[in-house]
Amino acid sequence: MMGFEPFIENLKKIISFDSIPRMVVTDYVEILIITVLIYEVMVWIKNTKAWSLLRGIVVIALFIIMAYIFQMNTIIWIVRNALNVAIMAMVVIFQPELRRALDVLGRKNILHSFLSFNSQSYEERFSDRTMSEIIRASYSMGRVRTGALIVIAQNDPLTDYERTGIELDSIVSSQLLINIFEHNTPLHDGAIIVKGNRVTSATCYLPLSDNMSISKELGTRHRAGLGISEVTDSLTIIVSEETGYVSVAYEGELFRNVEADFLREHMTRLQNKTVEERRFLFWKGKGGEKS
Repeated sequence: MMGFEPFIENLKKIISFDSIPRMVVTDYVEILIITVLIYEVMVWIKNTKAWSLLRGIVVIALFIIMAYIFQMNTIIWIVRNALNVAIMAMVVIFQPELRRALDVLGRKNILHSFLSFNSQSYEERFSDRTMSEIIRASYSMGRVRTGALIVIAQNDPLTDYERTGIELDSIVSSQLLINIFEHNTPLHDGAIIVKGNRVTSATCYLPLSDNMSISKELGTRHRAGLGISEVTDSLTIIVSEETGYVSVAYEGELFRNVEADFLREHMTRLQNKTVEERRFLFWKGKGGEKS
């Protein structure tokens, strides 16, 4: 029993509250910030191709640990001399994912509230009439299997994509949209960009998504709609030429074969209406008739 007394005394010192460092408010804030950062990094890794690359890195790290345990000096020497090159290689390998992560971080609402990089207006982005015209045109084209790609701008500038097309600056109407995407017309190929209540450009080229989880049934039009939603905060409406289904791409997600109410709900969120108008729309949506 006497041999256990020093062990017990040391254990008491370890678990003693006196050994716990005194924490102040900034320590709790640091813990919170680090926790949020680790969570965001893990979510980013999980939702990108970095997840499979990370598993490969873990395997290599396990081999390196084994080399240190068993004193494999040659492998340890190679690791030490290749460490700087490996860090640079990681930056190059993860460059697309890192750029996308920084882009998403820059578009977070929390940064917009503190940093006024863009002077955004708090007026509604587009009218109820514009929303109704877009929805009417989308489902009218779907019924006759006319393919369409409609990008609705929010906060992020789409100037680079507008320059790839033909400038229009026309008031949005269902007849205009249907005529633009009609087969064998000069403007039917590519996407149109809607900013506010006007169609600013047509026949625009959009970046294709490299998301490997997209169904193989979907073609270039859907990949383009999803691609623009991954790099900007715009909402894209895709009308399938093969099935006539209407799909929505927003924030890197693709919602296939959606109903008109679903599309109207998402467009209403983009309208940037005042708080009073939002409350009225919510109350009407809960108890009113569906359009």
